[in-house]
Amino acid sequence: MKVIRDIADFPKLSHAVVTSGTFDGVHVGHQKILKRVTERAKQSNGQSVVITYWPHPRLVLFPEDNNLKLLSTIEERIAQLRSYAIDYLLIIPFTKEFSRTSSRTFITDILVKAIGTKVLVIGYDHRFGKNREGSFEHLKARSQQYGFEVEEIPREDVDEIGVSSTKIRKALENGQVHTASQYLGRPYTLTSVVEEGDKIGRTIGYPTANLALHEKHKLIPGNGVYAVRVKIGDEQYTGMMNIGMRPTVAGKVLRLEVNILDFDRDIYGQSITVEFVEQLRLEQKFENLDQLKAQLQRDKDATIQVFRTNKV
Repeated sequence: MKVIRDIADFPKLSHAVVTSGTFDGVHVGHQKILKRVTERAKQSNGQSVVITYWPHPRLVLFPEDNNLKLLSTIEERIAQLRSYAIDYLLIIPFTKEFSRTSSRTFITDILVKAIGTKVLVIGYDHRFGKNREGSFEHLKARSQQYGFEVEEIPREDVDEIGVSSTKIRKALENGQVHTASQYLGRPYTLTSVVEEGDKIGRTIGYPTANLALHEKHKLIPGNGVYAVRVKIGDEQYTGMMNIGMRPTVAGKVLRLEVNILDFDRDIYGQSITVEFVEQLRLEQKFENLDQLKAQLQRDKDATIQVFRTNKV
């Protein structure tokens, strides 16, 4: 997949089959659209093209809204789209100026002149252009004029899946990572750099890799303990992760700590990816570190059982 961040660099294509959207999380609903785009491209010996936007439009249009949490950073979105055999990904910088682009200008300047669209595939409720004025009906009525075919993914196809980014966010906020995985078609992931912590876990036999909180708008699942898969470079491990304030040691800030099973290496400063498999329990306060240690052993046993039972 070729990633293009400046529309002036977009190449001339023989038969571009295009879709457009934010694709936050690239969930199973999005995947249905992507599959159709690649199918149509193969049928015509053409090229599949995805147009997406960064930053997320809501971050630009409603900067005062600090509650928006995203399922994927732009780097994660690129990796997710790459796995669906897309030929070209055009990332358009979303600015207030761009938000004022009329639907007609979007069609003529981007879809027609810049990309040379021959087929446009969109979801049933997709809107585009200033104030979301562009619609499937508008495109369909003028498709001959614009010189490309328009295909809409039927409402019943998308509703049958019953998935939306909002539903996935709510599931994750409630710790329902297994449900979120079903909606996403894969485990929810979090990638960050390992930083030094206060090493309390090490004193009770459960050393943890502490993850830095760099991405302000990346959604972090609800507080609790999770069975996770940990990827470090090309290697993969199982682990248990705690997300929370650490009330047993009077913690005052949110911490993300992962204990990697059967692992004893210095990985400070390295980037690791955590895949959430199952929530084991909610965060709780213990009377002392001995009680916490006993619970951590139970959590470890539960983690091993999750991976043994589900073979994930």
